[in-house]
Amino acid sequence: MQVVNWLPRTELPFAAPSRPELLQALEPDAVFESSGEEAAPPVAVIKSAPEARPTVERAKIEVPRPSPVAKPAVVEEAAPVVKAPVVPPPRFALQLLRAGRCLLLVELPTGERFQTRDPAYLLLKDMLRAAGLPDSPQIVGDPVRWPLLTRGTMDQGPEAARDFVQGFVAARLEDEPSVCVWLIGLPAVRFAGEANAEAWYRELQVDSLGSVWALPGLELLMEEPQRKADVWQAMRRLMARWKTTDE
Repeated sequence: MQVVNWLPRTELPFAAPSRPELLQALEPDAVFESSGEEAAPPVAVIKSAPEARPTVERAKIEVPRPSPVAKPAVVEEAAPVVKAPVVPPPRFALQLLRAGRCLLLVELPTGERFQTRDPAYLLLKDMLRAAGLPDSPQIVGDPVRWPLLTRGTMDQGPEAARDFVQGFVAARLEDEPSVCVWLIGLPAVRFAGEANAEAWYRELQVDSLGSVWALPGLELLMEEPQRKADVWQAMRRLMARWKTTDE
């Protein structure tokens, strides 16, 4: 308001006396002049309250993380269990005989022991005479019949049959050696000589048995007489193995 002097209209009780120079009337033009300059209008200084700044809440920015991609469950299929085919046990009957310096493992056509008048046995006697061996062979042991057991869990497959037949013949060779083992019939060739029909008329070497001679069965020779010529030709090549000089 720029108030320099203030004079009361009435005398104030207990107030100090006014100074005379203050009671002189001021000229109207001098009231608003000070040092020849126009008094600047009063400037009201208003102390403003601190301006409230808007609170900026810093938003929490979450960086999206790559979510783990759910991999499809890999279902491992169990490999199908391949069962080995069940091989029925082979069936055969073999008879071991001794004729001179040879052993003969012969398939029994009927599964029973040879009888003196059996056609198969008579053919065997003819073969022995042609080979220069005694025509009355000695029977060695009981016939080997396979399978051994009709019941039970014992392995009676082809490998077991081979091991048994070879072991049986090898034991007889230890009792009395021979220069050649005749294997007559496919079961004898297969389970003692570890061969097949392609080996007929040939001489083979078997670790546990030594020299063996593979021949068709007696029954087959009777059904197919032309095979006798092949037997005779092979026999002539091997005859020196079992014939002695004094015969």
